[in-house]
Amino acid sequence: MPPDIVSLGSGALLAQAEFDRLSERGRRFLGSRVAIMGGAMSWVSERNLVAAISNAGGFGVLAGGSMGPDALADEIAGTQALTTRPFGVNLLTMHPRHLDLIAVCREAGVGHVVLAGSVPSGAAVRAVKEGSRLICFAPALVLARRMVRLGADALVIEGSEAGGHIGPVSLAVLAQEILPHIAEVPVFVAGGIGRGEAILAFLEMGAAGAQLGTRFAAARESIAHPRFKDAFIRARARDALPSVQLDPRFPVIPVRGLLNAGTQAFLRQQAAAMARVDAGELTREEAQLSVEHFWAGALRRAVIDGDVEHGSVMAGQSVGMVTAEQPIAQIIAELVDQACGALAARHDPARP
Repeated sequence: MPPDIVSLGSGALLAQAEFDRLSERGRRFLGSRVAIMGGAMSWVSERNLVAAISNAGGFGVLAGGSMGPDALADEIAGTQALTTRPFGVNLLTMHPRHLDLIAVCREAGVGHVVLAGSVPSGAAVRAVKEGSRLICFAPALVLARRMVRLGADALVIEGSEAGGHIGPVSLAVLAQEILPHIAEVPVFVAGGIGRGEAILAFLEMGAAGAQLGTRFAAARESIAHPRFKDAFIRARARDALPSVQLDPRFPVIPVRGLLNAGTQAFLRQQAAAMARVDAGELTREEAQLSVEHFWAGALRRAVIDGDVEHGSVMAGQSVGMVTAEQPIAQIIAELVDQACGALAARHDPARP
C-alpha cells in the first residue's frame, strides 16, 4: 500500500481494494504490483530506468529497437543484474535484424516482448511466442482485432498525445473505439497520461493498465542529461508538437517533441531522403529506416549530450505535468495515491 493511502480517510482500504480489483488483469499479465508500464523511449529506457520502474512495482520496458543483437544482449543482462522483477523489451518490426533480436530476448528469458512499428510478420509472432508473451500496438479497432488474430497476448492503444512516434487519433477516442470491443486480451492505454485519476478513468472503461513515458523521462533514475530533464520541467503541454510530413509520397510517422532547431533539421532530413529515393539511390524502406536513424541520433544528442536546441526532445503532452525531478518510486506512489484518492472520495462523504 502506498504510504499516503492511510491518510485518505475511512474509504482508504476500500479504495485500495477497488483499485487493485480494477487493475488485476493487467497486474497478473505483467507480473507487477501495479499495472503501470514504462514506455520504451530510445536512449532513455535503458537498464537503470527500466530496473527502477520494475523495482518500484511497475513494469519497465527496454527500448531495444535501435540496437544490434550483441548490444541488446548486454542491455538485458545489465537490467537483470539490477532487478529480479519482470520487465519487457520493445523491438521495431522494421529493424533488419528484428528476428535475431527476438532470439536474443528468448535466450535471455525475457518474459514479455513488445513489437512496434508495423503489423508483425507471422514469423516474428511465432518467434516471440516461443518463449515470451507478445504485446502489440493497435492504433484502430480493425488493427486491434487483427493483432489478436495474429496472436498478440496483449495490446497497447496509444493516442496522439504521446511523445515520440504517434498515430493520428487521440487516446480519448481510441479508448471509446477499442476498449468496449476487445475482451480477449488485456488492453493498456497510453498517451498524455500524467495523473492517477486518468489511469482510474481508463481502468473503469475496461483498460487493464496504463503505459507512461513522459512522466518517467525526467525521473531521478533516468540517465538523461540535466538539460534534457530541465526542458521537461519547464515545458507546457502546448510546447510538445508533432513533426511535419513534407511529401505524401513519402509517408513518415509523426514524432511529437518540444519545438526547437532540431525540428527544422528533420524537415531537411526528409527532403534529402526523398531526393535519394527519386534518384534511385534508396528504396522507400531504406529511406524510412534512414529517418529512424536520424531520430535516434538526434534524440541521443538531446538525451545524452544535453543539446536540447538541436537534438530531438521527444515529449508527450503530459510534459506540463512534469514539475520536478522525482524518484521513480515517488512517481508511481503518487499516481496510485491520486487514483485511490478519487476512489476514497466516493466512499467517504466527509471528504470535500
